[in-house]
Amino acid sequence: MAKIKPLISMQSYGIYTHWDSSSKELPQIQSFTTKVPAKLDIEFGFIINIKKAKGEKIHFCIYHPDIPDDDGIAMAPFEGTEYIKNNDWYFYLGDTLWQPISNKLGGWRMTIELNSKIIADKTFSVCEDEAMSEIEFWKKRGY
Repeated sequence: MAKIKPLISMQSYGIYTHWDSSSKELPQIQSFTTKVPAKLDIEFGFIINIKKAKGEKIHFCIYHPDIPDDDGIAMAPFEGTEYIKNNDWYFYLGDTLWQPISNKLGGWRMTIELNSKIIADKTFSVCEDEAMSEIEFWKKRGY
């Protein structure tokens, strides 16, 4: 019998409400964007939906700019695995910014793999507040 092919869709991406990792509730989208203002504790990432893949395992990875650890060495990407818990599963992959903000600027690439294939891939650009003026302009105009 042929294996059922999982159905994967990105539900939303951008800036979210604060996410509590101990809660079953996913964060709520506040703004669809890939440009993130460099502000303390801002939550950004994406939510995907995977259908027909219960029991399979995903691998996720967050490649951040070369953020130095306490010894000044660039931190390794944050990665992990998660089992798909049901046949209509939602998963949030995201991060927040912490002090010092100045070394968090740049591209943050987030990926999710299923069966060694990338099924979700989004890069967010964390930039100074001045660079966000264009985003604020369009937000005020209702776009």
